[in-house]
Amino acid sequence: MEHQGLSAYMRRILLLINCLILAVGICGGPLMMRLYYVEGGSRIWLSSWLQTGGWPLTLVPLALLYLYRRKIKGPDAKFYFITPRIFIASFIIGIATGVDDFLYSWGGSKLPVSTSSLLLAAQLAFTAIGAFFIVKLKFSPYSTNAVVLLTVGAILLGIRANGDRPEGVTSKAYILGFIMTLLAAALYGVILPCIELMYLKAKQAITATLVLEIQMVMCFAATAFCTVGMIANKDFQAMSREAKQFNLGEARYYTVIVWTAIIWQCFFVGVIGVIYCSSSLMSGVMIAVLLPVTEVLAVIFFNEKFSGEKGLALFLSLWGFVSYFYGEFRQTKKQKNKSSETEIMATTHTESV
Repeated sequence: MEHQGLSAYMRRILLLINCLILAVGICGGPLMMRLYYVEGGSRIWLSSWLQTGGWPLTLVPLALLYLYRRKIKGPDAKFYFITPRIFIASFIIGIATGVDDFLYSWGGSKLPVSTSSLLLAAQLAFTAIGAFFIVKLKFSPYSTNAVVLLTVGAILLGIRANGDRPEGVTSKAYILGFIMTLLAAALYGVILPCIELMYLKAKQAITATLVLEIQMVMCFAATAFCTVGMIANKDFQAMSREAKQFNLGEARYYTVIVWTAIIWQCFFVGVIGVIYCSSSLMSGVMIAVLLPVTEVLAVIFFNEKFSGEKGLALFLSLWGFVSYFYGEFRQTKKQKNKSSETEIMATTHTESV
């Protein structure tokens, strides 16, 4: 994968920024979605649509990047970088993302926030497996340890999920939501490596502009898919009625809708940004390690119980996070030492000649 004009230092800075953006999305998105359902919302297709409906926000950084290119290169600056081949691949992945959004929203409407651990645990496992087969990612002992610890920690958070069944949700609906959640995890665990594969097969420099263009096309396709579902389910007509019956009031209903779209957009921008700067597995690890933060916020805002299992899961997740980054640090140091040795050998050979 070619990162045009980016030094190792700049890639680390960009990785940190994208991790922060991802943190906002993964911590805030599930909470906003749950707030919508808890306070009277019930439109699953609308909730799915909101996960990618904020895609026009991507036009802002794209416009700024274009103006910067115009300033540097003048009239010769390219307006866009995405090719038809990448556009088609992005659109197909976007449709798959739309399906995933629906599965996740269905599960989120039946399950408490704490059971999102099952989704994240399964997703990390599927991402690791998908990255191994799709992009031939090599596992180090540290990354393997991180995947195991994060998965075990996340599963612990879901052990007592059955006792947290929301009021008014039947056992059948709960089980169906559980299945939908696991299906969403499996699908997204495949989507992340597919995005990385698209970068690898792009046959052009992967710039920040191209990454944003890919993300915009993906989210547009997912939104278009969910829009068809909303039309078929008559969600647009039901929104005004639902707003009037919303527990927090009509004005706050639309506030929740808008901010849900904005926060979920942070998630998608962060995910593809982390893949761009690192790997799909790194993206999966970040999502999993942010799970305890989401759990703490759920306890604060929705009065969910913070059990001993959640405390142990927090410890395991942090341990896994440290393990993964320690492995990355050792690998980077090893590569630097290898590069230095190669340069010294090349210099010695030149001098001897």
